[in-house]
Amino acid sequence: MVSREQPEAGQTTHFGFQNVPVAEKAQRVGQVFHSVAGRYDTMNDLMSFGLHRLWKRQAINLLRVRPGHRVLDLASGTGDLAMALADRVGSSGGVVASDINRSMLAQGRDRLIDHGVVDNVDFVLADAERLPFPDASFDRVTIAFGLRNVTRKERALADMRRVLRPGGMALILEFSSLYLRPLRPLYDLYSFRVLPVMGRAVAGDADSYRYLAESIRMHPDQETLRETMAQAGFEDCDYTNLSGGIVAIHRGHVY
Repeated sequence: MVSREQPEAGQTTHFGFQNVPVAEKAQRVGQVFHSVAGRYDTMNDLMSFGLHRLWKRQAINLLRVRPGHRVLDLASGTGDLAMALADRVGSSGGVVASDINRSMLAQGRDRLIDHGVVDNVDFVLADAERLPFPDASFDRVTIAFGLRNVTRKERALADMRRVLRPGGMALILEFSSLYLRPLRPLYDLYSFRVLPVMGRAVAGDADSYRYLAESIRMHPDQETLRETMAQAGFEDCDYTNLSGGIVAIHRGHVY
């Protein structure tokens, strides 16, 4: 069982390339997403050249969602996955769109309402490390581009495992480790030089996109995350690399 005790004084974690007190990371990440919420979708399209839409579509296909399923979408943000999932689970199923950041959750709620997606979606402000849901209450759990921002990833994974029913699946779509070594210098140049400039020009915030690049480099690579999922109690853990490993889709099952 994962401990819910408060961290000891002096314990630190990473916020990008910085070491910060554990208790401060969630607040700092919250400030990042509060700052960029209004331009989040525009920046996603620009900085990924639209590829994030293909990555998310592939993730949905690998999730094998059926009508009647109940799905929890963590770090739901502006609701891309929640909208697609709501269509697939249909009127007999349901989606819970959850985010720890009030500004991002509000953007997602407003966007889904504007698209008429309201009947089978609920919105919950929640911390992925302390999910306010009963055991075995979902058929699928997803988190797209959010796990790297979680302070204690092992706690979040354990709670994702806890709320899944037998036969359930967790899916993590996240930036990962580029395995095409000749492209790494170009990728680094784009990440650390171009993204902050783009963030300043479009979102008025260079620092948040500098943090984005740093947080990607600090996130566990594919094999490490697969092993961490197994340690959290998931079975048959696997992953699929996309775009040369810039992004990976990890899956873990509950039997």
